[in-house]
Amino acid sequence: MKKIYLTLAAVALVGAANAQFWTYTTYKGAFPVTDGLTGTTSNDWTAGWCNWDPQNASYGTPTVTVSSDITTNTTWTTGTIVLLQNKVYVKSGATLTIQPGVIIRGEQSSQGTLIITKGSKIMAVGTQTNPIIFTSDQAAGLRAEGDWGGLVLLGQAKNNQPGGVANIEGITASADTEYGGTNDLDNSGTLQYVRIEFPGIALAPNKEINGLTLGSCGSGTVVDHIQVSFSGDDSFEWFGGTVDAKYLVSFRGLDDDFDTDFGYSGRVQFALSIKDKDLSDAAGDSNCFESDNDATGTNALPRTSPIFSNVTIIGPKMDGSVSLPVGEKFEKSFRLRRNTATSVHNSLSTGWEKGLSIEGSAAENNYSGGTVDSAYFRENVLSNYGGAAKVTASTSFYSSFFDADGNDTVTTVALINWVNAFPATLETAGDYRLNGASTVSTGADFPTSIFMGGFVGIEDEKTGEISNLAVYPNPANNNLNVTFNQVNTNATAISVVDLTGKVVYNTTVNANAGINNHTINVANFNNGVYFVSLNSVEFTSTVRFVKN
Repeated sequence: MKKIYLTLAAVALVGAANAQFWTYTTYKGAFPVTDGLTGTTSNDWTAGWCNWDPQNASYGTPTVTVSSDITTNTTWTTGTIVLLQNKVYVKSGATLTIQPGVIIRGEQSSQGTLIITKGSKIMAVGTQTNPIIFTSDQAAGLRAEGDWGGLVLLGQAKNNQPGGVANIEGITASADTEYGGTNDLDNSGTLQYVRIEFPGIALAPNKEINGLTLGSCGSGTVVDHIQVSFSGDDSFEWFGGTVDAKYLVSFRGLDDDFDTDFGYSGRVQFALSIKDKDLSDAAGDSNCFESDNDATGTNALPRTSPIFSNVTIIGPKMDGSVSLPVGEKFEKSFRLRRNTATSVHNSLSTGWEKGLSIEGSAAENNYSGGTVDSAYFRENVLSNYGGAAKVTASTSFYSSFFDADGNDTVTTVALINWVNAFPATLETAGDYRLNGASTVSTGADFPTSIFMGGFVGIEDEKTGEISNLAVYPNPANNNLNVTFNQVNTNATAISVVDLTGKVVYNTTVNANAGINNHTINVANFNNGVYFVSLNSVEFTSTVRFVKN
């Protein structure tokens, strides 16, 4: 008896609560139209917890020193100022709880770093008025990027490294630096209302730690309202995993702001990037987005395929009036390369030397719908980028997707009409909301096919046995629809089997009528790979979904 196999690779539906991740906006960028009330910031999500001048903040004298690994459940209580010495690992399944208002000062001389190992958790939940602060141990006025290590979370979700398990970069490899596994629902804890200032110390040449490093963190991990300031390397970097994030601020970082690698496939909404003309990576190049599938651009799966929406990007040239210093290493607002399939929607960018750079035929193919991991660059505004600086890609590719997908290089900074995106000094809080007359206060788009877990693509479909295959979630009734026409109409049953061989769905079909418009209830699915089998023919296709 032959069977038909349909591989559902990627992330299946993970529950109604997860489906509520996206906030549908009419506006583009990370901030809405101002509330219009003089002196109020009620709809500015940075208000109350962000700090735009951490160099001169007074953080007090440490009251507790932590210099060794944490192996049992531990709580740092409100009012505590922690001196973090050495590389401190939270391990052995322990949970570190950090209460609102706790200040953690990373010691420069011992390269203080906090690492949450696989199977352990951090519960760092601050508030809008009392955030948790990770910062330098140096005195006010003497702090600089790379004063201490940073915050590292290591989880057990998938990545595309050989064998699925790797050691996080920047730290000497050991069992405590491993990340990766098979549990895309893994939970490394919660980070909310947290500031991370002056991280990114170089442990060795070209081996810096990022501000916030997320290594294969699963979708059970909660990350929102995080500001990384003055990082000596990337502000945020994801190495595989499925963790989602909201309300991120990358402020005056040295290298990249949002770096995605090794199969990261989560979702990010509402993010702000602000660069300093005097801070760029002398050893390489500084970008806002930098994304690779892996270091050499292979077809390793899972593909790097996160979705970003509602990002506001203010580059080092600001509104165009700032001249960059000699020797600066700024490059691109969006550098998408090495076979990545990172998607960006509804976002605003200005002030970089170059706008969008999609590099190499493999990456171009992903954005033109030519692969199973179709990527999208849609409804974005690249403002004040002239001529060739707008988009770096082949001419045919540029014309085939950029304009057709609602992207805009015509709208000026004046037409975007931010309230105050270019303050006189970066130490002064800007206001990145839109004025009422802004032309980008409307026009955002959240198509169901992308933002509700829609079907993305099929590859390796064998012809002659089936035709018109389509697989897509139906948000109206929370069913997974599998539709195709069977050329050989001899099947009498259709079933769904997981990798362990467990049958999670089975039904009888009419052999004479063929099979099409058949519906499978998604309640039977968890994350993973499934085989949809018919008892009369066989083929192999790979189908990828965006996470719902």
